[in-house]
Amino acid sequence: MIVGRGAQRPATRRSAIPQPQPQLQPDEVVARIEAAVGRVIRGKNEVVRLLLTALFARGHVLIEDVPGVGKTTLARTIAAAVGGTFRRVQFTSDLLPSDILGVSVYNQADGSFDFKKGPIFANVVLADEINRTSPRTQSALMEVLNEGHVTVDNETYALDAPFMVIATQNPAEHFGTYPLPESQMDRFLLRLVVGYPAPHEERRVIAERGGFDPVTSVESVVDHVEIRATQKMVDSVRVDAALLDYMMAVIAETRRSPFLALGVSTRGGIAWYRAAQAYALVNGRDYCVPDDFKKLARPCLAHRVVLMGHHDSLTQSREEAERALAEVLERVAIPL
Repeated sequence: MIVGRGAQRPATRRSAIPQPQPQLQPDEVVARIEAAVGRVIRGKNEVVRLLLTALFARGHVLIEDVPGVGKTTLARTIAAAVGGTFRRVQFTSDLLPSDILGVSVYNQADGSFDFKKGPIFANVVLADEINRTSPRTQSALMEVLNEGHVTVDNETYALDAPFMVIATQNPAEHFGTYPLPESQMDRFLLRLVVGYPAPHEERRVIAERGGFDPVTSVESVVDHVEIRATQKMVDSVRVDAALLDYMMAVIAETRRSPFLALGVSTRGGIAWYRAAQAYALVNGRDYCVPDDFKKLARPCLAHRVVLMGHHDSLTQSREEAERALAEVLERVAIPL
């Protein structure tokens, strides 16, 4: 069609112009991820919520449980739901730091060295049976867990956000393992237990699974911009002064408890504070309540204390540490 002078031009179709999409609110981000993960992981809503707490707090998780309860499936499903890359590293006694971080390879063409990234360069990394590798390889993760980057041959490489390590270990088998010392346990924001599902949920999982891998059907429900925006919002979650006093009283009580040889450190207190902020946000609030701190006390602090009669955390059980921590919590009054 030729448009002459004075003729009216056809109106531009507004639908053809890309319009900016509104950013999801934190409760929408959480609801979408939980719905996607819940279609694969049955009856573990609180475990999923705690994993999201760690994700939005920019923390890492240690899952201590027996084989076959869905630890790997859970990690894969979380990665798929947030549209992230996933890498699984099976930790063995002969694993080297370069097998995780990467290695510099000589380039004959120009005489330089090219860095080949290892599996740690992913959004969600499953460190499976982390206590089966040597202390040398375990310690290679310290910089990654604490600072979010890798240094190889005096060059530092930042990891893409979001980034989370989900490590696992089997508490029922200790032959051929190298238990994590306190300094490495302290780098995990939360220590969780998945546990067996309820009988009716387990029956449903067994009947539905067959030879089908349900994780392959999980699609991304949020993008990385929304994840990073939610992580940033954790910083602005309000914590009342009375709650901070309560937190400090609990920490002080762990240091003078007759059941504990080593109480919660300052770094442990910072982790507890940050986790409570993220848990409040995950539960749809921009402020913390006492239950946020009380709910997260065991998963956040029990792996950071040492029981009396144990020279370190390597010989104590999770249940013993949680019981000692529960006794401390009972002695400290909750602010009203």
